Amino acid sequence: MRTPFVSHLVAMLATVAMLAFMPSDVKAQLRVDISGTGAQQFPVAIADFSGDPAGRLIAEVIRADLTRSGQFRLINTTGAELNVDSPIAYKEWRTRGADYIAYGSVSQTSNGQFEVRYRLADIINESELDGVAFDGSDRDLRRIAHQIADRIYEQITGVPGVFATRIAYVLKQGNNYELQIADADGQNPQVALRSREPIISPAWSPDGSKLAYVSFETGKPVVYVHELATSQRVPVANFKGNNSAPAWSPDGQTLAVVLTRDGNSQIYLIDATDGSNLRRLTRSSLIDTEPVFSPDGQSIFFTSDRTGRPQIYQMPITGGEPRRITFNGEYNISPRISPDGQSLLVVTRRGGQFRIALIDLATGNETLLTQGPDDQSPSFAPNGKQVLYAARQGGRNMLAGVSSDGRMRQTLSVLNGEIREPTWGPFGLSQ
Repeated sequence: MRTPFVSHLVAMLATVAMLAFMPSDVKAQLRVDISGTGAQQFPVAIADFSGDPAGRLIAEVIRADLTRSGQFRLINTTGAELNVDSPIAYKEWRTRGADYIAYGSVSQTSNGQFEVRYRLADIINESELDGVAFDGSDRDLRRIAHQIADRIYEQITGVPGVFATRIAYVLKQGNNYELQIADADGQNPQVALRSREPIISPAWSPDGSKLAYVSFETGKPVVYVHELATSQRVPVANFKGNNSAPAWSPDGQTLAVVLTRDGNSQIYLIDATDGSNLRRLTRSSLIDTEPVFSPDGQSIFFTSDRTGRPQIYQMPITGGEPRRITFNGEYNISPRISPDGQSLLVVTRRGGQFRIALIDLATGNETLLTQGPDDQSPSFAPNGKQVLYAARQGGRNMLAGVSSDGRMRQTLSVLNGEIREPTWGPFGLSQ
């Protein structure tokens, strides 16, 4: 009789896909619904940038980014007509309740490009905190707005923002499946991979230039590495049996993969470029799967049912005896380590419901971040402050997010599709 863990693994490996490698634009945009607020909210005013309509768009994107974080309270800017060179009436903005104000200008150059200049002022200390100029086409305006929102977030909180990062997920529409890459707010989605059958296990490279994933186009699961800029891909794990669950090392040189070439599912290491230099890491008579590297690259966390129930273990990449990490509950899978290495996300089953839990590795304390009933595939934002995951609500699979303290929640959905297997990309070069 199969355990739920074995059924989960078999279902993952039984996905057979015939892929059409067709990068293209898509029109389906994600709708975002937000609830809750952070423990502390910073009062900030975001004035419309001068130079409509582009200036208004820039400000709207920044406001939406800061609102989604749950850490900011937006101050009404009605009647404010500011440009990048405007003097700031600090007393007036203090009266309105603002601690900070962002403002700027957008102008079009002779070659049709746009110049975006922004400022951030500290109302309390009556000083300028930040100022920078960006250049780009009309297609770059949203990206520039996200970059400005990141600067505002970091100047005020001291933590890098993630608004200019990207996410990847699988979108199911009818009988079609697409691996999509989108901005962190779900906008500007692009198709990296299209299939008539499900796509599984996408994983970002540390520099954000590649995705590893599992394709079944040859009749069995094979791990590929996909170069996003060129749409070129390389099969890196095509051994006898199943090849699955790719995970990148922090330096991007190595992949951990799960293979059945020697019997049960076990974890191996291969070179990420071409799949050479195969090394077996785990040696168990049962299933070892879902590897993820620690941030320092010296160990991996993984799921195993070696004690009879699926739990999370850790072991050095040089080998040795695995150490059990999870002890709360009888079913814990899908480990994801925080960027600082201090916390671990897992999918845990409680009362018949699958929920996302956050475990403090130093103390073992656990926080249940989600309510279920079927939450899967957690992924940390690169600053560790938010968690992306797949949720089933109202009979549909959709993308959901929660702050790492559990206070702020959001769902992202499309009207004509279902979203699954999300993964949050790393900081880009612009950050």
